[in-house]
Amino acid sequence: MSSKATWGIIILIMSTIIFIGTCTTRIVSNIHFKQNCGGHLKRAADANTIELAKEELAVALAYMEREHLTSGYTSILYQTPDEDIGFWYKNILASHDELFNLSPDATSLEKSNMLIKLRETLLDKGERSEDITCPDGIGVYPFNTLYAVIIFISTLGIAIPLCGIIISQD
Repeated sequence: MSSKATWGIIILIMSTIIFIGTCTTRIVSNIHFKQNCGGHLKRAADANTIELAKEELAVALAYMEREHLTSGYTSILYQTPDEDIGFWYKNILASHDELFNLSPDATSLEKSNMLIKLRETLLDKGERSEDITCPDGIGVYPFNTLYAVIIFISTLGIAIPLCGIIISQD
């Protein structure tokens, strides 16, 4: 086996390990976000009482503030409104404040309307289900660019040696 082939195999193996590690870390980060924020937003949207909704929103907002998910964009190349973390955070904070400002003497209809409004704020209709409204890539923010670069480079590190191996087989 030539020296080039040996280096190609080493690069292929290392790139594969880096790619799998990065993907695994990204998956774990998304699970962490869902457990500590996204799941609580879903529970707030599903709450049948104002008190339950306030509790769940408080947990989600505390996580957002602790993890600095209060401003910025999750986009890498260009900024679009659906990736604006500041708007997302302020919108949820405003919903939380509205729940706290609701009069204790509010009628059942007013409470019900508030819960419907909250649900519409927190959820988006997906193809098969309702999904939490949040910027894409929020689970790995602020490392979105780093993850994209590592995945791109490791993909090249897999593709180039594989092409070399395939070509050398002819």
